[in-house]
Amino acid sequence: MHSWSSVRDAKALFSEFLERCLAEGHQMVTKRGAEAAVPVSAKEWRRLQAAARPSRKELLMANEARTDALVPTTGRARRRAPTMLG
Repeated sequence: MHSWSSVRDAKALFSEFLERCLAEGHQMVTKRGAEAAVPVSAKEWRRLQAAARPSRKELLMANEARTDALVPTTGRARRRAPTMLG
């Protein structure tokens, strides 16, 4: 991952910045010496969004019920076969 030393550099060389993001992947941008952002390609963003799920905290803090995210879809749950005690 390439690191751009400042937002100013990324802005001044935006065309190169964008090309590197598409060709090489993630590009780190710093602001006042601290890591500020990591722009990614649109393809990578869609992949990350599709993989994102709410955290337990988000589920617990939500105003609406979100049990659909907690319950497996029908047919995916497996039950153990009964055992004979004897």
